Amino acid sequence: MADELSASFPVLGIAAWSGTGKTTLLEKLLPLLGEHGLKVAVIKHAHHSFEVDQPGKDSYKLRCAGAAPMLIASRERFALMQETPGQAEPDLAQLIAMMALHQPDLVIVEGFKAWPIPKLVLYRDGIGDATILTGPYVEAVALSAPAPIQLAASLVKLSLDDSEAIARWIVAWVNAKNNVLASSTLAINKER
Repeated sequence: MADELSASFPVLGIAAWSGTGKTTLLEKLLPLLGEHGLKVAVIKHAHHSFEVDQPGKDSYKLRCAGAAPMLIASRERFALMQETPGQAEPDLAQLIAMMALHQPDLVIVEGFKAWPIPKLVLYRDGIGDATILTGPYVEAVALSAPAPIQLAASLVKLSLDDSEAIARWIVAWVNAKNNVLASSTLAINKER
C-alpha cells in the first residue's frame, strides 16, 4: 500500500468514523452525480461477515453447499457471491480492477481508510478522532462544525450538510482527474 492506487477511471475514498453518515450522504450524492452525467460505482468495506442472500433461498443454499462463486441473475439485477474463508482484509486494488469491466466514470470507495487513494473525509463534531482530517491523501473535508484541529491550507472545506456543494466538488474533482488521466495516456502514446 505504499503508492497511490491507480486505475483508468478516478477513484475517490469517502472516509469517516462509524456514525458520521457516510451511507446517508452517499444516498443523497449518487442521484446528484447521476444528474451530472456520471456513472458511479461504489465499493463498500464491511467489517464483519454479512449475508447478501437470505437463509432458505436457493442462492443461499447453493452457496452454503459449496458453489464458488455463486451468481444469481434476473432481468432486473445480478449478484455474484464468493466465499473468502481465511482471507485477510479485502485487497482494494483487486476490487478496483473488478470495476474496470463496468467502465464507471468514478468509483467511490466507502471505508478502506488506510489505503492510498484520494479522499473526501467526513467529520461530524464529537465522533471519532479528528486526526482523520489529516494525511497525504486527504483532498477535501466535509465538516458538521468548525474543524477541531488546524487543517492544511490546501484542503477544500465543505459543509457536511450541503450535499449539492459536495456533489459539485466531486464533479469538478472527477473532471480534473480525467484531464490528468488523458494527459498521461497522451504522453504514453507519444513515447510509443
